[in-house]
Amino acid sequence: MHLMVLLNYIMGYVTITVEGYFIERFINICNNNKILLWGMKRKKSSILIAKIGIQDFKKIKEIVRATKCKVKINDKKGLPFTIYKYRKRKIFLIMILLVVISIFITSNYIWNIEIVGLNKISNEEIIQNLKENGIDIGTKKKSINAKQIINNIRLERDDIAWIGLDIQGTNLKVEIVENKEKPEIIDENDICNIVAQKDGVITKIVTKNGTAIVKEGDVVRKGDILIQGKLEGQYTGTRYVHSEGTVEAEVWYSKKEKKYFKNSEEVETGASESKYKININNFKINLYKSLPNFEKYDTINKKKKIKIFSNFYLPIEIEKTTYIEKEDREKTLRNRGM
Repeated sequence: MHLMVLLNYIMGYVTITVEGYFIERFINICNNNKILLWGMKRKKSSILIAKIGIQDFKKIKEIVRATKCKVKINDKKGLPFTIYKYRKRKIFLIMILLVVISIFITSNYIWNIEIVGLNKISNEEIIQNLKENGIDIGTKKKSINAKQIINNIRLERDDIAWIGLDIQGTNLKVEIVENKEKPEIIDENDICNIVAQKDGVITKIVTKNGTAIVKEGDVVRKGDILIQGKLEGQYTGTRYVHSEGTVEAEVWYSKKEKKYFKNSEEVETGASESKYKININNFKINLYKSLPNFEKYDTINKKKKIKIFSNFYLPIEIEKTTYIEKEDREKTLRNRGM
C-alpha cells in the first residue's frame, strides 16, 4: 500500500472532491477496477474527498458518468507537478530526482526489524537467530525465504511455539508466541505434608487435600507442618494422602549494614548537555567535536530511525546522547536522641 502511494507520488496525483448520491457505488467500482483511492474523507453522505494517481484519474471518467457523480480537482501534487513548477531550477530538480531514486532503491531492503510478543526471551536472542539465518539490517527483501527461516528457528528453539515474518514496506515485523512452561506433574500417590519455608504469621490458608494444622493468625516457625497429608473420616477411617493447598503468610527479614558518620554520594546538579550523531547504514557522522565539560556525568543514549510512512523506514538513524552532570557531596548522618 505504502509503495503504491510512493509510486503515485513519483507519477503524480490529485486531490479530488466527488459529489453525488452513489458514493459507495463509486468507491466499489474503483476497487473492482483496481483504481487506488487513499486519504478518503467523507464530509457528508454525498461528498467524498480522496487522493488518486494521475493515470487512475483518467480512468474514472466512465465511472463518474455511470454513478452520476460530479468530480472536481482540489489540488495537484507529486513529482511531475514539482518538476514543472521548478523547471527553471536545474540543480533543485536534479536533487529531487536523486532523492526519489534513492528512496526507490532503498525500498528494496530491510531497514528496521520490529519484534513483538516476547516476554521471557530477549530481543537480542531473536536478532541473533535472524542474523544466523541471513536476515539483518540492509538485507534485500527478495533474498528472504520466510518459510525456511521460520522452520529453522522453530527447530533451533524449544521455547517458541509459533513465529511469523511479515515484510511491511522496509520494516520486517517478527511476531512470536512463546512456549508455556510445562506444569509440574504431581504424583498423588506420593504421601507428603506441606511445611513452612520461613518463620511468619499465617494470613490465609486454603486446603485442597489433607488436613490444615494451623489457622489464620497463627505464628509458625520454619519446618512446622501447615497442611498434613492425612484425612480422618467417620466411615473411611484414617487415609494418608498427598497434601495440596495454598498458604500465605507475613514474613520478616533482618539486615545489618555499616554506615559511616560522614560519607559522600553522587548527586545530579541539574546541568546537562545533548549531542547528536547521524548513522547512515554503517557510516557515522558526529555533529559535535568535543566531550561534555563535566568532570562526572551519566550518559543516556537514544536512537530514532527515520521513516516517511508508518512502515517505510530509511537507512538513516538519529542518535541522541545526553550527558547529565553529577558531583560528589558530603553527607553527615544525624544522631538520634534517645
